[in-house]
Amino acid sequence: MGTMDNQLPEVTPARAAEMVSEGAFLLDVREQDEWDAGHAPTAIHIPMGQIAARRDELPEGAAILCVCHLGGRSAAVTEALLNAGHQAINVAGGMEAWAGAGLPVVK
Repeated sequence: MGTMDNQLPEVTPARAAEMVSEGAFLLDVREQDEWDAGHAPTAIHIPMGQIAARRDELPEGAAILCVCHLGGRSAAVTEALLNAGHQAINVAGGMEAWAGAGLPVVK
């Protein structure tokens, strides 16, 4: 799966939560202090700088929803994962939008 018209696949936090309930993998790429401050309950934490070294922890053949604080870092990770052959999708607005949509956050 690649990108068309330089547009990354992206979903709203509400759609991301639905996809997670259907089996999608939620990947939080923020730093440890951001993760500790609050994250989605089912997210897996791999900071952006560790993605390449920890790629074996990512599922093959499943949607990987990438989330950060506002959506910029996760967009970069989404693009890198797409280029590596993964089915990656950015969560628009990041954890800020996730919490703003009233979705669960744990600390």
